[in-house]
Amino acid sequence: DLILEIETEMRRLGLWENEPPSEGALASAAPFCYDTLEFTQWLQWIMLPRLVALVEERAPWPAKSGIAPLAEESFKQLEQDTDELLELMHEFDRLINEP
Repeated sequence: DLILEIETEMRRLGLWENEPPSEGALASAAPFCYDTLEFTQWLQWIMLPRLVALVEERAPWPAKSGIAPLAEESFKQLEQDTDELLELMHEFDRLINEP
């Protein structure tokens, strides 16, 4: 449900893109593809699809997450009110980090 909530909020804010970035941009070896993608692009095209795959495969989730601080910094550059999206990022961290 949290994955869908993140997508829904990104769509509501106009942060969801219809066209994927280039294959080269998606193939970046840098953490969070920071050198080729905006954070919201990374969420949409890398993180969320990987999480969906984990759910579908019933694979283990990451051992820990610290996505919210990165989201806080990235969202400062946006004009939209990202408070709800940021809360979802905090909720994701709590879900992963709390036993």
